[in-house]
Amino acid sequence: MKKFVSIPVIESGLYVFGGHMHTVPGGWSFFEQKHQAFELMCILKGQQTTEIRGLAPMTYGPGSVIIISPGSLHTNRNANKDKELTYICFHFNFESLKLKSAIITNLANTVIPSEQPIAKLSKQVALDIIKFSKNVSLSTEQTNLKIQIALLTYLYDLTEQVVDFDNTKHPHFTEREAKAARKMATLIEEGVENIENTPLSFNTICKQMAISNGYGHRTFRKVYGVTPLHFIEEKKFRKAKLLLGYAEYSVEDVAFMLGSSTISNFSKQFKKWSGTTPSAYRKQISHKRTVRSVSQSGYFE
Repeated sequence: MKKFVSIPVIESGLYVFGGHMHTVPGGWSFFEQKHQAFELMCILKGQQTTEIRGLAPMTYGPGSVIIISPGSLHTNRNANKDKELTYICFHFNFESLKLKSAIITNLANTVIPSEQPIAKLSKQVALDIIKFSKNVSLSTEQTNLKIQIALLTYLYDLTEQVVDFDNTKHPHFTEREAKAARKMATLIEEGVENIENTPLSFNTICKQMAISNGYGHRTFRKVYGVTPLHFIEEKKFRKAKLLLGYAEYSVEDVAFMLGSSTISNFSKQFKKWSGTTPSAYRKQISHKRTVRSVSQSGYFE
């Protein structure tokens, strides 16, 4: 038996928002939209048609699901004019760039038929989230934790299932593009860690890699579903929240460690990210993170 087993450092950024179960009448439709997150759509009754900009319309029924990738312009509508449609949907985001890339490559923006294991897993997590959301015997904190556990379990299951899914789509990106995107992500993460000493810009990263800004932007978004600038802001937001958790750092200290020129600029940016000021956030961090509501949503939702 080993005398020493190292436990890995874990920083988990899990977001769930805009989730609901809804029964709609015949002829129902929803306006075109896009999100900086994945959207899971699961049909319980009836037929739905999803149109994603640039792709042919997809109509699917009970038990079938679709995972819409970040940044995809899409519309949803009841495929029937006179029959009801019942669906569950929720938007979600998480830290793992590797899993994001795998979902975009193998699963996203295509109907996953009801008999597929991934469709069954997706339907189950959707039903579980609804079950927890309407369980009045649970406290808000218990509900949030159960939803997070269910989603994390789902993401783990996807890591095992995604490579086996038989997707006949053409490859979404080349290995060269994937390698370039991974390098950009690594340089961004290193840049955010060292941002108090060296200003971070995507232009500098592209020059370091000897690629154009346009190519870098297109490739990063193609592989990961979000823009590199959004990824930079996401990493800075995570670092800001982490630093604000340490009482020994003033808000001014945190602003400096994030590379902000003034505390005012940092406060405005943090409010854009989170919907609240750094000082107010500091008062709130009593381990009561909300993951279900969009009533106080910020930049990343």
